[in-house]
Amino acid sequence: MQRRMLSKEDEAAVTTDENEVRREDQDKINRFSRLHQREMLLEEELKTKAKDKEDLDEVSNELELADEDDKIPQVPSYRDSFVSLPLPEVQEMLASSTAKIEEAVLAVEEKLSGVREEMQELKVALYARFGRSINLET
Repeated sequence: MQRRMLSKEDEAAVTTDENEVRREDQDKINRFSRLHQREMLLEEELKTKAKDKEDLDEVSNELELADEDDKIPQVPSYRDSFVSLPLPEVQEMLASSTAKIEEAVLAVEEKLSGVREEMQELKVALYARFGRSINLET
């Protein structure tokens, strides 16, 4: 592991511009940290929902090959037994599930966008105050 040392100019800038961390600065740093954690959780949730949507699309593609008169096994929400349902009913249920997941994906993307906007505002404020003496890159 190679360590990078500050250039003489950077070192002089840090020592002459040493800023004291005020309470409001610490609050901004803490807020940024919490937002970063939330961003990571939302990204993970988005990946999960995208995978669920992909799985539903796969099932939908498989059902397109099924015969209209076929009964399709359906796992109820309580998952204790299988129930055979007509193809059109299964397709309708699948479309409903896909729509719900798409709405959930949009909601998570909206939350993620809001978190990233607020993080960017905090970055601007903190870099303006501390310059190179703070690292907020995620």
